[in-house]
Amino acid sequence: MTSDDFARPGRTRSLQTYTALSPGQVEAVLALLDEAARTDGQQAVSEQGRLQLRGGERAGVTHLLLFLTREASESEGGRDGELVGYAQLEDTDPVEPPAAELVVHPSHRGQGHGRALGSALLAASGKRLRVWAHGGHSAARHLAQVLGLTLFRELRQMRRPLAGLELPDPELPEGVTVRAFVPGRDDAAWLALNAAAFAHHPEQGALTQRDLDDRKAEPWFDPEGFFLAEREDGGLVGFHWTKVHRAEGLGEVYVLGVSPQAQGGGLGKSLTTIGLRYLAGQGLPTAMLYVDADNKAAVAVYERLGFLTHETDLMYRTET
Repeated sequence: MTSDDFARPGRTRSLQTYTALSPGQVEAVLALLDEAARTDGQQAVSEQGRLQLRGGERAGVTHLLLFLTREASESEGGRDGELVGYAQLEDTDPVEPPAAELVVHPSHRGQGHGRALGSALLAASGKRLRVWAHGGHSAARHLAQVLGLTLFRELRQMRRPLAGLELPDPELPEGVTVRAFVPGRDDAAWLALNAAAFAHHPEQGALTQRDLDDRKAEPWFDPEGFFLAEREDGGLVGFHWTKVHRAEGLGEVYVLGVSPQAQGGGLGKSLTTIGLRYLAGQGLPTAMLYVDADNKAAVAVYERLGFLTHETDLMYRTET
């Protein structure tokens, strides 16, 4: 989320809404996101949001594209003009307000485009809105204030070095073994376990087969780094899905989940250790993960494993 103040004279702002983007539009949005990430130091739109750009229409997902045109451009046949802002609105949670992410091109900030996108999101959501501010920059906090939003969620990115990794040997519960995920064969069982483990989590717990397929199609996907904890009867009780950000030299504790019936026995810690050892074996210097700041128990576990807060993402919402 980025903030702006006023529109540039001699230019016309045009906001267009889509339920699906063309390949050319996807390319333009991704280029905008990359340019913003180079300036801001992190992506303004989450992995899920970037995946939802592609593949046609998705239930509950709306794309808002903000263009800037010169006053004479219509007579010259330039209808769309220059893409200067993007927002995505996802209305799939049956209880929580729609969630949004937005970004303005670094060269066009300070011209009111962020406020225009934010106001459009408020209108489209019926003034029931949650908005992510990745990195929690001051400009994003200012925009949230202007839009009348209040802070209600803090997501921490934590990191620890992997060089010289020293962790105790994992101790698995009796009758539980760990193996790698098998694409296709394990999909349905993993989706059911993920939904149970994250029943309280509006984004992660709602993943579908399409969401899983999107991730399996990504270049980073590695089933050998996707660990499943399995009972003797074949039932899954936990998992640790790791992810490698090779260009950044980062290994991620991507998703770690334990069945509600198996929680409290140390399985999560053991799975974390197994995954961290795997990432260290890939020659990566640093591990990272995301955790909600109010999940005190998880934060404490990760701190004991040597993780420290690196940066924070903030979510704002309308008053309820």
